[in-house]
Amino acid sequence: MNLGRLSINQPILAMVLSIVLLIVGALAYTTLPVSEYPQVVPPTVVVTTQYPGASAQTVSDTVAAPIEQEINGVEDMLYLYSQATSNGQLTITVTFKLGTDLDKAQVLVQNRVAIAQPRLPEEVQRNGVTTRKNSPDILMVVFMLSPDDTFDQLYISNYALLQVRDQLLRLDGVGDIQIFGARDYSMRLWLDPDRIANLGLTSAEVLAAIRAQNVQIAGGQIAEPPIADRAFQPNLTFTGRLKDKKQFEDILIKAGSDGRVVRLRDVARIELGALSYTTNSFLLRKSAVAMLVTQRPGSNALATAKKISDTMTRLKESFPKGLDYNIGYNPTEFIAQSVHELIKTIYEAML
Repeated sequence: MNLGRLSINQPILAMVLSIVLLIVGALAYTTLPVSEYPQVVPPTVVVTTQYPGASAQTVSDTVAAPIEQEINGVEDMLYLYSQATSNGQLTITVTFKLGTDLDKAQVLVQNRVAIAQPRLPEEVQRNGVTTRKNSPDILMVVFMLSPDDTFDQLYISNYALLQVRDQLLRLDGVGDIQIFGARDYSMRLWLDPDRIANLGLTSAEVLAAIRAQNVQIAGGQIAEPPIADRAFQPNLTFTGRLKDKKQFEDILIKAGSDGRVVRLRDVARIELGALSYTTNSFLLRKSAVAMLVTQRPGSNALATAKKISDTMTRLKESFPKGLDYNIGYNPTEFIAQSVHELIKTIYEAML
């Protein structure tokens, strides 16, 4: 049968066949086995930690080396690579074979990290080592800034950390969010070495006193059983962790036999500031805070990017006056535009 001649001689029949094929194709589109398509991107698990105050070489020698020794050779692993920065940040990316169960891979890596933790520096153990299912590629960069300089970078950074980051992390498809130019609130202590030496103290003793008195403890209750005939059992409450500069200044460092005491304000300058000033981010020559969003392996980049954009639009309604955001990097825009042009071309061809 010559389909070309049939279309010319029987145009009505040809139109009916075309419409039937179009309807069948539209119905089949909704049931296509998309989940059966092969996975093309190897699954990855990312291990992150921080060693405050350490150089990149120190982090590599004391933190990365023990963790890599344990992770190396984990089941179904292809390769791993690590990156240590000058601000003490360590990122280890472990890549697995195609088809590997990502949940299982995360558990295997986490178990290996737990074996290495006793050999890590005390400060690293205190900060913790995080293991996440994450892609090393950046999905989107969201900048937060104050166009009229109403807020400084310290305020913007903490607003992004407390009010925005948690909202974005809840979205399906988001792997992790790293803040560049972060200015997390911190109580900064500047010790006076001459004053400490004159008083016969060491920096370790000062640090031990701060840790001992800046702690959250449970006070318990009064008149608990076996004490009988008590109508009330009041809870004891303590100050717990210190909250402001004045409380830190009053920390007791040393008490002499003659009744004299040395407090933290006597040996140090205390100020409320940022945890780190090592990184800065800018947008259009304005100080900003950059949130680097990475994708969770196996998720849809277009759908995830749209959810992030919609969430930021919703959150902007509650931003304080003088605070704004800007999506400075979004590679999915090109993909979305290409899909739009493809749909447009198909629609025009049908007409």
